[in-house]
Amino acid sequence: MAEGFKLDQKHGKGRVRVSRVWRKVAGAGGGDVIVEWSVSVSLASDCHPAYTADDNSAIVATDTMKNTVYAKAKECSEVVSMESFAVLLARHFTAFYPQVTAATVNIVEKPWERVVVDGQPHSHGFKLGSEKHTTEVTVSKLGALSITSGVQELALLKTTKSGFEGFVRDRYTLLPETRERMVATEVTAFWRYPFEHVSDIPAKPFCFTERYEGVKKVLVDTFFGPPDVGVYSPSVQNTLFLMAKAVLNRFLDIASIQLRMPNLHFLPVNLSSKENPDMVKFADDVYMPIAEPHGTIEATLSRTMSKM
Repeated sequence: MAEGFKLDQKHGKGRVRVSRVWRKVAGAGGGDVIVEWSVSVSLASDCHPAYTADDNSAIVATDTMKNTVYAKAKECSEVVSMESFAVLLARHFTAFYPQVTAATVNIVEKPWERVVVDGQPHSHGFKLGSEKHTTEVTVSKLGALSITSGVQELALLKTTKSGFEGFVRDRYTLLPETRERMVATEVTAFWRYPFEHVSDIPAKPFCFTERYEGVKKVLVDTFFGPPDVGVYSPSVQNTLFLMAKAVLNRFLDIASIQLRMPNLHFLPVNLSSKENPDMVKFADDVYMPIAEPHGTIEATLSRTMSKM
């Protein structure tokens, strides 16, 4: 309590950019491995006097948090996933500082991908990809744990095999029903692992990076369907549900998944004038891409008794 008020507070350091290179890694065919992360740290701690009495003696300086990120990256002599690095950081802050009751670490990875030259993976060459790997880890003083990973900016598009029919029609509805349209979206997904205490993480290192790649593949494969015939999508809602269900069915170590899939529209183009009535007559060929406004579709699918 502070002067009859309840004070909830936390402080941290945001967007600490760190890159780590591991040289000649056997698991990478003898090539180098690089990661680039944007790390944010937030600490819940007993430092109320800093707010109420000009007493900073319990504050962990945010510059110290920044330096800790670099120091811990240096200590990782072997390749580490960003989830494992986030757990390492959070455990450090809760163990090293008596006044810190919980630490939350968010990381967004810049997608550097190994270059292939003449059919061979390059030993030290990388190019920038598109979608981003994310994680949020929270560790409490007593070891309670929450790990959520995700993917952002996963852009997907189908030129056919999509429609939208049978929706509510009223005096404001202009949208025609269709069984033939393009469908495009930029997927944001977050999935929660079942580990509830630091002791729950398997003794044999759990490969979070491998799971990230696996989830991404399931999402993409379910969206598109078989390469020769595809799969029909009656709505973004239905496709979203099938993608989420496929992830939970494939990976039993994922407790729940949240998907956000904006419907990025490609509108048919028809142009005419008195002099040229058939300037552009749409025949499933010319579209106007519209970034906004766009539909917003999101949902969370959880196993029974799961928390998300």
